[in-house]
This record gives sequence, structure tokens and C-alpha cells, in this order.
Amino acid sequence: MSAPLSIAFIGTGVMGRSMAGHLQKAGHTLHVYNRTREKAQVLIDAGAQWHDSAGAASAAADVVITMLGFPIDVDATYLGAGGIVERAKPGALLIDMTTSSPVLARNIAAAAAKRGLASLDAPVSGGDLGAKEARLVIMVGGDAAAFARAKPLFEIMGKNIALLGAAGAGQYCKMANQIAVAVGMVAWVEALAYAKKAGLDPAAVHASISGGAAGSWALTNLAPRALSDNFAPGFYVKHIIKDMKIALDSAAELKLDLPGLANAKKLYEQVAAKGWEDNGTQALYKLYTSL
Repeated sequence: MSAPLSIAFIGTGVMGRSMAGHLQKAGHTLHVYNRTREKAQVLIDAGAQWHDSAGAASAAADVVITMLGFPIDVDATYLGAGGIVERAKPGALLIDMTTSSPVLARNIAAAAAKRGLASLDAPVSGGDLGAKEARLVIMVGGDAAAFARAKPLFEIMGKNIALLGAAGAGQYCKMANQIAVAVGMVAWVEALAYAKKAGLDPAAVHASISGGAAGSWALTNLAPRALSDNFAPGFYVKHIIKDMKIALDSAAELKLDLPGLANAKKLYEQVAAKGWEDNGTQALYKLYTSL
């Protein structure tokens, strides 16, 4: 392991808490902030220092890592008055692991560079299980020197780690991932809803098809949750909707039509309209079986 570092970890929700915990167990000193303190309590109990703002935590650290909810949160946390870019130590490394906008990632990188700070956009895939088991896919945008500094930390949290290009490249890669995820969710949900409507046992159909050409990570891991009425979030409905919006906006900028993704977004908006936005993404199955 590299020498212990002082790390500010901002955002200790479903995934961030596990990610921060791995860094803490590896011997790094944690400074934490989350809008809801109790979500950071397990880290505080293990020795992390609590701060009352993201800026305050950042001022105490060599490396700042964020795992937030929405681009608006990322913007305010990094670029707002008293935020990370303003208060981070000179030479600090800033790593945003939120799924956010490629344009915002480039804006943060530019603002950070003006203050002599290194920055990376490093969104992840793998959900709550990937975070807990330290096997996240980490997609990185930024310069090679910053990536080299961050890689030992990434290796504590994930397994498949790649630098994809300059600032914003990590977010573009994550959008490609989310396009495949969102459209793929529709595929397995429709397959199992069809099986149920045809009078078959969806669990038996799942066992038959999940290991063949129809197989996917979501079919293997999320379909069993849906079939057992477990809609607890590994990844929130409200967050997949956010990601689809970012991807569709980005595709529009690139002059690319994505009809499959547009349809998936409409379906998930119906899920949210039923009051299920804080469910896991597998709640899409409820939409079909409640029709």
C-alpha cells in the first residue's frame, strides 16, 4: 500500500459509505461530511473525523473524494462559495466519483487547475454490492499524472480501473455504461413479465435463461430481488432517471438519437410517478406486473 494519506470523503450514502470504509481499513485517515450525519456514523465510530461542510473536510485533506447524488450537488460542492475548489489545500488531488455531466467535469478541472489542484472525474459501476465487495469498475478522466496518484486508492475500492482520456472522459464512459444498463433493465423486465403473463413461473424462467445468451449482470443480480419483492435500493430509480437525462442531453449535443434510452427513461418516469423513486432500479418490474 502507498503511504497513509489524509482523505476527505464527501457523500457517505449507499455506496460512498462502503467505499470510504475500505480506504479507512487500508490505513488512511478519513475526514468526512454528509448532509445526513448518521449515514457517516459508522465511519466516525471507526475513527473518521466529522466536519460540518464539504469545504471544511477538504481543507484538512491531501485527497478529496466525492460520491454525491446529482450534478447540481457536484456543482455546488466543488464550485460554490466555500466549496472544495476554494478551500482545498494547494496541490491537493480532487476525485469526483459521482455519475455526473461531462461538461461539469471539464468545468471543475479548469477551476481546479487555476488553483494548482489536480482533478479527476472517476464515476463507478457495480452498485451497492460492488462497493461493499471493493470490486467497482472505475472509469477515469483526467491527466496521467493525477491518475497515477489516484490509482493506489482506486485499487482499494475497485478491480477494473481505466483512464479513458482527458477531463470528462470518465463521465462519457459512464454514460455509455448507463445507456447499456437502462436499456438492459427493460429487456429482462419485459422477458420475465411476459413469462408471468404466459402462466409460467418467472423464477423458473429466470433459472433457464440467465445463463445463456439472454444473460446479464442485471438479470443475474437484480431479477431475483424483484421476483422476491425486494425493491431496496442498490441503485435508486431517481438516480437512473438522472443518469438517463444526462446521457440524452449529452447525446443531443453529439447529434445522436437514442430511441431505446428515451423509451427506458419514459418507463422509469412512470415508476417514479407511482412513488417508487427511492426504490432500487429493479422496481421497473413492479410497473409491468401492476399494469
